[in-house]
Amino acid sequence: MLTYDRHIAHLDMDQFFISVERLRNPKLAGKPLLIGGSNDRGIVAACSEEAMQFGIHVAMPMRIALRLCRYATVMKADFDEYSKHSMLITEIIKDSVPLVEKSNLDEFYADLSGMDKFFGCIKFTQELRQKIRKHSGLISSYGLASNKLVSKVAAGQVTPNGQLEIPFGKEKIFLAPLSIVKLPGVGKETAFKLIDMGVETIASLSKIPAEMLCDVVGKSGNELWRRANGIDESPVIPFQEKKSISIEHTFQQDTIDMNILHAKLAKMTESIAFELRQQKKVTGCIALKLRYSDGDTQTIQQSIAYCNTDHVLLDVVKELFRKLFTRRLLIRLLSIRFTNLIPGTYQINLFEDSQEMIKLYQSIDHIKKRFGEKLVGRANSIVKRDNQ
Repeated sequence: MLTYDRHIAHLDMDQFFISVERLRNPKLAGKPLLIGGSNDRGIVAACSEEAMQFGIHVAMPMRIALRLCRYATVMKADFDEYSKHSMLITEIIKDSVPLVEKSNLDEFYADLSGMDKFFGCIKFTQELRQKIRKHSGLISSYGLASNKLVSKVAAGQVTPNGQLEIPFGKEKIFLAPLSIVKLPGVGKETAFKLIDMGVETIASLSKIPAEMLCDVVGKSGNELWRRANGIDESPVIPFQEKKSISIEHTFQQDTIDMNILHAKLAKMTESIAFELRQQKKVTGCIALKLRYSDGDTQTIQQSIAYCNTDHVLLDVVKELFRKLFTRRLLIRLLSIRFTNLIPGTYQINLFEDSQEMIKLYQSIDHIKKRFGEKLVGRANSIVKRDNQ
């Protein structure tokens, strides 16, 4: 149990995707702006505050959003650009803070414990925000508290371009009047159950015995009670770009059959992409290795926009294979490695896909998780014979 007085800052880049687009085109400032799929089945991936005033929200079908605000500007998401800005901000923070956790593309936790004795945590965090603004052109908000949970909620209360410190010992008082939906970990289903019980504020939630909460929401009841009472001992986990997920296959018989090779690449990519999604992470770099029958081993890698969807990753893997396979020689081994991993969910990457595509991925992952990966797979992971 962590007993010392911690100082944790949660930095949140305000309306990240919208801000990046406005940085690239200042004429978009002050206008209703929608980012996402522009076709009839596309969804809203991000929307400006001006668009929100019309009742538009993230994940809304684009056709409905445009009915609410037909003057809104619709832009296709440039995830490569968003990833570049995210990486830039990461480097700025890492250069300033000894212990930083990247919890999403645009969210960071910084452990400033001990700095209060020298610089003052508030002053340090203010200067860090200014540094981010100077070098990236983007604004941010932050919450400063004794734990990650409260600092995150605090940052959410002062967005955009705000700052809020919750003194040690005041965590429960700060959370008390807020709606239960403001508490991390309370999803729609849990919120509906609690509201049906008449529990609408975190104060009311904190007064319910943990045992009773377990009866209502299951085994997560204990953790929910702790959060409602402002208790969070989770550490700031250092961001490490070297973490990776990989898969390797050695053929029983060396082959040059392109049907077999492409099918194996598809199956391998699908396997570790599923693992990536189960870990709720996205990758920013793909490496491919192949070994010829004479032992010669070649490797190539490519940085990509953060992603974890099969069809996007597989396109990159196939292109890397095309570049790497330069000798008309039998292949003995294939290996795929995803690196530069950060927390993230695949929904944010399907900007140009429909809600049906998102639901399809969710359904496939649910089946794989429940019955095993081999039960369902992509058609192109099946070997096709020339005579079929």
